[in-house]
Amino acid sequence: MSLVSEEFPDEVPRRAEEITIPADVTPERVPTHIVDYSDAEQSEEQLFQEISKANVICIVYSVNNKKSIEKVTSHWIPLINDRTDKDSRVPLILVGNKSDLVEHSSMETILPIMNQYQDIETCVECSAKNLKNISELFYYAQKAVLHPTGPLYCPEEKELKPSCVKALTRIFKVSDLDNDGILNDNELNFFQRTCFNTPLAPQALEDVKNVVRRNMADGVKDNGLTLKGFLFLHTLFIQRGRHETTWTVLRRFGYDDDLELTQEYLFPLIKIPPDCTTELNHNAYLFLQSVFDKHDKVSKCFPTCPGVQTSTTPCMFVRASFRLTTYLDVQRSLEYLGYLGYSIICEQESQAAAVTVTRNKRIDLQKKQTQRSVFRCNILGAQGSGKSGFLQAFLGRNLQRQRRIREDHKSFYAINTTYVYGQEKYLLLHEVMPDVDFLSETDLSCDVVCLVYDINNPSSFEYCAKVYKQYFIDSKTPCVVIAAKSDLYDVRQHYSLSPHDFCRKHKLHPPQPFTCNTADAPSKDIYTRLTTMAMYPHYRNDTFFFFLWVWHMAQADLKNSTFWLRASLGATVFAVLGFAMYRALLKQR
Repeated sequence: MSLVSEEFPDEVPRRAEEITIPADVTPERVPTHIVDYSDAEQSEEQLFQEISKANVICIVYSVNNKKSIEKVTSHWIPLINDRTDKDSRVPLILVGNKSDLVEHSSMETILPIMNQYQDIETCVECSAKNLKNISELFYYAQKAVLHPTGPLYCPEEKELKPSCVKALTRIFKVSDLDNDGILNDNELNFFQRTCFNTPLAPQALEDVKNVVRRNMADGVKDNGLTLKGFLFLHTLFIQRGRHETTWTVLRRFGYDDDLELTQEYLFPLIKIPPDCTTELNHNAYLFLQSVFDKHDKVSKCFPTCPGVQTSTTPCMFVRASFRLTTYLDVQRSLEYLGYLGYSIICEQESQAAAVTVTRNKRIDLQKKQTQRSVFRCNILGAQGSGKSGFLQAFLGRNLQRQRRIREDHKSFYAINTTYVYGQEKYLLLHEVMPDVDFLSETDLSCDVVCLVYDINNPSSFEYCAKVYKQYFIDSKTPCVVIAAKSDLYDVRQHYSLSPHDFCRKHKLHPPQPFTCNTADAPSKDIYTRLTTMAMYPHYRNDTFFFFLWVWHMAQADLKNSTFWLRASLGATVFAVLGFAMYRALLKQR
């Protein structure tokens, strides 16, 4: 009542009416609903109901009444603890009222109680009569809810709790932009702007570092703040009652009250319409480039990412893996970018800004062009046809290297870069398990199909023919037949048509010979062709596309040839291409 009227009432009722303090008159800008209790007017059942709804409880005692103080531990705290779950205890504020009636403080008696019960956030002495610390009391109550001490600090050990250390360590590593283990002045200012929307003045920066220097030997190094110094500062904030500073930092970096990254932070909303795909955009690629350039081992990029399998894979492949993950499981990609601090460092609202949702494939087909950079190729074939070898060869592994890979380390997916007419693209290969009778929507949904058969197995091609006729004969998805294990003897297939005749009948390109049984890394030419077909599916059976293909491969094969040989063959290709275009125009006319 003194808080609301700002004066002491002449007649104090047994119980004050419930009131709500509006957000605009509180320091923390949150509405506060205050509920009074009187055992003279209310039952214990009513008390228990209010305890279950409370975010914070103020236990009021009289500083001039010893029995009132004793009742804090003999009655009130046990009663509250019995009615609240151990893992989600409500913070308590001890309030010593009637301080105007005594000249001494009750703190000497209260401090041991505070040390005994971790749920007690703080203690404040006040006087409702002369309004001493009344506003402060309710401010502390708000702080106990919004900025609790419990998850951050252990008063018995006088140190940060392990979960808090872990969270602040991640924040330090994200803020350490040059990865030298020190927050220099620029990084400290970036951190300050990120969390508090204002930079620190040069003198203020020096003052902060001087405080750390005076208290610990290795808190400042090369005029920058070390991790130990960073953790010490937050310990100091908490010890001095400035929990809100540490909580502001934690919440800005995505943490909740349990010091876990929130679902909203890790998985921001992103809408993906049907027939659209997800890709990392250029800004996200540059971000990953800067992150991985700072680390010689991938494991250092994920020091605080739970569930991330670390390795010593070169960062180039990891960047490709991010594109794979973004395409197949965009939520997982958003999660990883969240752990790496993308939205913080790039000053974006969320990681969703890192992802481009491509337009519908049907529009690409209508316009006969695409802005996509990742294309999916599904590999189908009978068991033992060479699908796995074809997939592994895309990563530069010949047969000898493939034999050294453990079975549990093999994947049904691979992604790598290809170059189509000078443009860098990514081809994603997916090995589909053989089952003619049932292929799922995922098995059929792709940009180009590889039908792989073993030229040395007379029964191998039949599966490719059945799959094509059952699922792709009327499809707009381009298909390529791969004659795998081409280093072996080519036997006659038991199917009614030879692979060449089958391709000719269905207007497919002739079977493409392929082997991964090579001394060096297998050729990547076929993967470039597949990417090209995925990019230009509307040309898949046209003479025009065929000669674009010939021109591209001629350029690839003649990299090391003499100038005149390259020039003469180039002129020949262009002449044939021109004739093909002339015939196409005549046909249209």
